Amino acid sequence: MSRPQVVVYSAPGLLAAATAARLVTRMVDAQAARGHASVVLTGGRTGIMVLEQLRAAPARDAVDWSRVDLYWGDERFLPSGHPDRNETQARAALLDHVPVSPDRVHAMAPSDGPFGDDPDAAAADYADLLARKAGPEDHGPVPTFDVCLLGVGEEGHTLSVFPGAPAVYETERTVVAVRNCPKPPPTRVSMTLATARRSAEVWLMTTGESKAAAVAMALGGAGEVQLPAAGARGIRRTLWLLDKPAAAKVPNVFAPPLS
Repeated sequence: MSRPQVVVYSAPGLLAAATAARLVTRMVDAQAARGHASVVLTGGRTGIMVLEQLRAAPARDAVDWSRVDLYWGDERFLPSGHPDRNETQARAALLDHVPVSPDRVHAMAPSDGPFGDDPDAAAADYADLLARKAGPEDHGPVPTFDVCLLGVGEEGHTLSVFPGAPAVYETERTVVAVRNCPKPPPTRVSMTLATARRSAEVWLMTTGESKAAAVAMALGGAGEVQLPAAGARGIRRTLWLLDKPAAAKVPNVFAPPLS
């Protein structure tokens, strides 16, 4: 696994715009190398802001959107179209505005979908999807994602893997149902940390002073049981993309000026 690198921006909007530009470059490079790209999307304020910035960026048209596979790292187990679903927010922010192929948008099943109100069945179905998408070159039950976008919670959760929760101990299943989350809604479907670690690059994005302690602990060597975000690593690269308040307790980092 790669060692974390830290990039600090002076404001959340600048972080989102720079991350969107970085993502365009990564997708274009992947398509040039292999003919297609794959990205794991995240929800949350910063994750959706990045998609909004990508939608507004002229460079977005450098991407052949018909050759991008889009996955979700986790999802709130709510009815289809619910405004709190990560899928709903991502579609409004970006996906409804670019020519993605519907069969390459791999959403997690909603609570009113084919599996009804059974998050375990929804998780198993998504795990089956990942297994079908994995090729011999991936050497495992999930595809090697080009980029996995992740958020970080105030207590150090990432995906829907919370400190000390059963999901943080999971080593065999690639996708799990998560119940009794400390943040609403309480029921979710989530990739595991082991699945995120099958990504070529993992980008952890977070902003705000309330995240500073968790960020510093994760980068300071905390274990993933205590701080799941510390266990999110990419095969080739792990980026922590922070604004100045979120990086306030991390030593020896520098935020470039707005200009």
